[in-house]
Amino acid sequence: MPEERKDIRNWSNLRGLSRDEIEETARAVLSEMSLEEKAGQLQGDRPFIRGLVSMLRRYNKEPYPAGACPRLGIPPILFGDGPRGVVVGNSTCFPVPIARAASWDASLEERIGEAIGTELRAQGGNYFGGVCINLLRHPSWGRAQESYGEDSFLTGEMGAALVQGAQKHVIACIKHYAANSMENARFKVDVQVDERSLREVYLPHFERCVNAGAASVMGAYNKVNGDRCCENKHLLRNILKGDWGFDGFVISDFIFAVKDGRKALNAGLDVEMPLPFRMKPKNILKWVRAGNVSEAVIDEAVLRILRTKLRFNRDPEPSMYSKDKIASPAHRALALEAARKGIVLLQNKNRFLPLSKNATKKIAVIGKLANVGNIGDRGSSRVYPNYVISPYKGIRNLVGEDTEVVLLESDNPRRASRIAAGVDAVIVVAGYTHKEEGEYVAAGVFSKGGDRIRLELPEKQERLISAVAEVNARTVVVIETGSAVITTNWKDRVAAVMMAWYPGMEGGNAIAEVIFGETNPSGKLPVGLPSSQDQLPHFDKNAGSLTYDFYHGYFLVDVKGYRPAFPFGFGLSFTDFAYSNLRLDKESYRSGEAILASVDVENTGSMPGDEIVQLYVGYEGSSVDRHLKDLRGFSRVSLFPGETVTVTMNVPLSSLAFYSIEKAAWEVERITYRVLVGPSSQNDALLRTSCMVH
Repeated sequence: MPEERKDIRNWSNLRGLSRDEIEETARAVLSEMSLEEKAGQLQGDRPFIRGLVSMLRRYNKEPYPAGACPRLGIPPILFGDGPRGVVVGNSTCFPVPIARAASWDASLEERIGEAIGTELRAQGGNYFGGVCINLLRHPSWGRAQESYGEDSFLTGEMGAALVQGAQKHVIACIKHYAANSMENARFKVDVQVDERSLREVYLPHFERCVNAGAASVMGAYNKVNGDRCCENKHLLRNILKGDWGFDGFVISDFIFAVKDGRKALNAGLDVEMPLPFRMKPKNILKWVRAGNVSEAVIDEAVLRILRTKLRFNRDPEPSMYSKDKIASPAHRALALEAARKGIVLLQNKNRFLPLSKNATKKIAVIGKLANVGNIGDRGSSRVYPNYVISPYKGIRNLVGEDTEVVLLESDNPRRASRIAAGVDAVIVVAGYTHKEEGEYVAAGVFSKGGDRIRLELPEKQERLISAVAEVNARTVVVIETGSAVITTNWKDRVAAVMMAWYPGMEGGNAIAEVIFGETNPSGKLPVGLPSSQDQLPHFDKNAGSLTYDFYHGYFLVDVKGYRPAFPFGFGLSFTDFAYSNLRLDKESYRSGEAILASVDVENTGSMPGDEIVQLYVGYEGSSVDRHLKDLRGFSRVSLFPGETVTVTMNVPLSSLAFYSIEKAAWEVERITYRVLVGPSSQNDALLRTSCMVH
């Protein structure tokens, strides 16, 4: 026994353990801990004031530690934030998650997760807090850029991929659990949501990531049905740890997420991050001794933390995590690939794009954002890369000396008109910055952003586009933003429109490659672009209470019969694709089986290209209110001109279930299901067939 105690204090010997060995070892370590040491696992390690001052100087300049126990050799978790790259140090800045969602490429997202995990380890971290999987309910949300869009299935697949990639190196934390999708009121808003909507719309992507092995979950600031998320027993104990069997640990969002530490512990919160505040060790000891929190609750939380630390107690492998891995050439190339695949071509009149370098002798790049490294929000997700390629720099890099490139870093319509009149093509770079959208803190410490006031471009930019297009119809508008933009006022006046999002450190090169045909665009919208605000659910950025119901995004578009400017899943290519011969492997299925759907896709154009095939499922004769259709599969395929491929997608019947309030359980109905496949969510673009479930 003495020898065993010695072994469990030497964590360098506790690597490569089996699942059973991890559990046994975690319990052995727990048995040696005093109550004071257990309490010390449940919050950040830095003193509150010193830690807060450090955060205000520069957030997450180095990893935030929590749960070190020197006597027993227990290492801390070392937190690094950032969904578009590691916030610590000067890391690779990838495009924001919504741009990566536009690639519909889960394998790419997994590779990005691997790169992020590697860079965090190289900078001393072991815990990645940047898997943002909140649903984009309304595009005014300031942090929409950190999401994967409006659809739960797409969000779940992309989030799971990021988790799996990152967890090859570090612990991954999914956030913000749950129903967190507004900024200005995030500390006070009480989200009212019925159980079916909660389970079917706002939670499935979290469950998907838990099933993919996510080792940690971050509770959100907002309330759900009256209780703060970090003090919400239904969310934490009943659903996450109960129904889903989550065996990792739950942390709070930073500083302001916990008001009542006793309630939070009893509800299932395990760690208050990143500093001791409401759950200070002395408070925890007092609550336990007074009988307000049982020691069994503390033991459960500590066991979850120890179990996870042991699971990720891996050999440091210095060569794998050397400093030269940070923003390495391979990772910068990955950022460029992500930017290319995330660009969505929305409009291309008369195939105006791509431009020919040989035929285009003089172009103008116009707008205040034309030569700005516009990589998004400057809140907790801010990454500090060593360089950023602007659209102007990217175009300048690509065209060489044979093409004259005129730059106007202004939104002045008169000056722009004079320049636009004398060039072969105009590139207007428009959109938003961290000043108009992003993370919101009332004191303005982290950001000037918050929820967006309008969904149209700023009025000055709209006037700029109209003025330029009036003198030169050969105008391309490149939009940089974190969410949907209403383009109704000006899109018909220009030749082409591209959604570049916040495209990361290599974004300007990717934009230039698409404009000049070096890259064939393949991105598809993860959020529909409405024609007007009337096509969206109610949104009040200062709300104290707000109802989240069953309908938003393309679900609302379908049920209301709206015609958006650009539907969810839409995106053009420089080539064309034809769909045919949709078929299922059989006509009827039984519980526990999966639908196997196949469709033929042909490249009917003259250029190689990638297509994103989307599969939706609808419901005929359901006993409950259902969406007209739900995304339940997608596949990205590459085709040469004239090539046809058969795309097959597997849809488990369990994914078609609804949550029965009466039975408090999921139920697959014995009805007819419509299977719809095509290039976007637009109904008249989809092939369809049906099957029965008995």
